[in-house]
Amino acid sequence: MRAHSHQGMADRHDPYVSLRNPNFLWYVASLVALTLGTQIQATVVAWQVYALTKDPLSLGLVGLAEALPFITAALYAGHVADRHDRKILSMIAVAVQLVCAAALLVLTVYSTRLLARTIVPFYAVVCVSGLARSFLQPARTALGAEIVPRETYTNAITWRSSLWQFAAVIGPAAGGVIYGFSGARLAYAVETVLCATALVLFGRIVYKRVPPMITESTIGENLTVGIRFLMNQPELLGAQLLDLLSVLFGGAPALLPIFASEILHVGPQGLGVLRSAPAAGAVVISVLLVHRKLRKVGPTLFICVGIFGLCWIFFALSRWFWLSLALLFISGMVDNVSVVIRSTLLTLRTPAHLLGRVSAVNQIFIGSSNEIGSFESGVAARLLGTVRSVILGGFITLGVVGATAWRIPRLRELDELS
Repeated sequence: MRAHSHQGMADRHDPYVSLRNPNFLWYVASLVALTLGTQIQATVVAWQVYALTKDPLSLGLVGLAEALPFITAALYAGHVADRHDRKILSMIAVAVQLVCAAALLVLTVYSTRLLARTIVPFYAVVCVSGLARSFLQPARTALGAEIVPRETYTNAITWRSSLWQFAAVIGPAAGGVIYGFSGARLAYAVETVLCATALVLFGRIVYKRVPPMITESTIGENLTVGIRFLMNQPELLGAQLLDLLSVLFGGAPALLPIFASEILHVGPQGLGVLRSAPAAGAVVISVLLVHRKLRKVGPTLFICVGIFGLCWIFFALSRWFWLSLALLFISGMVDNVSVVIRSTLLTLRTPAHLLGRVSAVNQIFIGSSNEIGSFESGVAARLLGTVRSVILGGFITLGVVGATAWRIPRLRELDELS
């Protein structure tokens, strides 16, 4: 037992231990392929919709079309992820994403006939994609915890985040470049191939399903057990609320097409680079996090979220492309620190049989902050103007940091991820 304990300690300090796990390699390879495809889709859909409408609210509606099914189905999706085979459920969701990519390609090829008077078909496809993501997230997250040893959770989560962010760097840039030079048809064709690749790679994972340990007697108890669990975890709940409110008001990625087109004047290629900048910053910080153990977790979390808000304030004021790019890069660095902290806390503190349902509640927070945040950004930009709405959101983020630190001292005092 003592030798085994020493081995576990050694693994904890090995930055590459997770990459020696074949199942984890197939898992993250699929994650990268699918992320590349969906990031290309997000960039091209945003540019197409804005080019057709010239209305910032239309960009917000893209986020809303994805968020509503994503959030509405989340609790049930978590319930399903804890009761059924997580690998099969994930593969079905990826297959639906593949169908959505093919549908966007068809819409573009026959745009003169299908998009002559309306862009509603875009919203419909995005809606189905959001529903697929709602089932994919809890199933894939819970499966990711099952295929790696518990003592390597932090290392696996950091690598998963790093590689996801790497794909999120390449995806938007590739989408912008392909769309700018070759048009939407090729962009959606590439996305379709990437989604198909992700499906094949995920199928290579060797996974033996553990029978579920369900103790709740009613469907209502099953659906709400994740919420009840979080309510008894103040540090974890505080981290989720901090992310929800800061990204909901502080970030405005949905408005990047407006900044690229009308403020910075850099076109679709520049839009792809701008969308990639936060993820590029996240990749850089991920490399450091893999090799360095986080300490003073609570103060670090609050400082990073505060810097995130400041970056968006100065981004709104910037009229120089390279300064804007640098600010988005820094925002991605600090945001990814909070992602690693939040994801590791969730995985370490949640029993395996509840992980699907707790992950589903987590995705409600994420979906609310990202997709509903996109809708909020579009509405605020329509009412206040693009620049003023982003500045106001940044100041609201700073207020959220102060209020959360005051109301949840246990999160503020958190020292280590354990």
